[in-house]
Amino acid sequence: MGSRGTQINRMTMFKIPDPENQQKMVEEYKKLAKNQNKNGKPYVPYTSAGVTNNNDERNKGYTVVAYMRFASLEDMEYYDDECAAHAALKKAGGSLGVAEPPLVVYFEGEGQGSQ
Repeated sequence: MGSRGTQINRMTMFKIPDPENQQKMVEEYKKLAKNQNKNGKPYVPYTSAGVTNNNDERNKGYTVVAYMRFASLEDMEYYDDECAAHAALKKAGGSLGVAEPPLVVYFEGEGQGSQ
C-alpha cells in the first residue's frame, strides 16, 4: 500500500431516522475536517459528508454518508485508534439516534477521471 498515486478511500454510512439529527451528523463531519491532525498537522486530505436522497430505495435505509481519503492505511488506522477529532465525532454521534452501528468500507485505489 501507499505506492505513488494510491490512496485509501473510505465510506461510512449511517442509519439516522431523524432528519434534524442527520444534519447534525453532517455538521460533526465538518468539525472533524477542520480539527483533524496528526503530529500537529492535518493528515486527512479529503472529507465529505451528506444526507442521502431518501426517495431512492437503493439506499437501504442509510441516511448519512461520509467519504474520506487517507494517504495510507497507517493514517486510517491512526484515525480509528488515536485521532481526537474522530473520538469527538463518535461521542457526538452517539447522541444522534443512530439505528445500528455504521457500515464502514474502504479500499485502496487511485483517482480516476479526465484531466
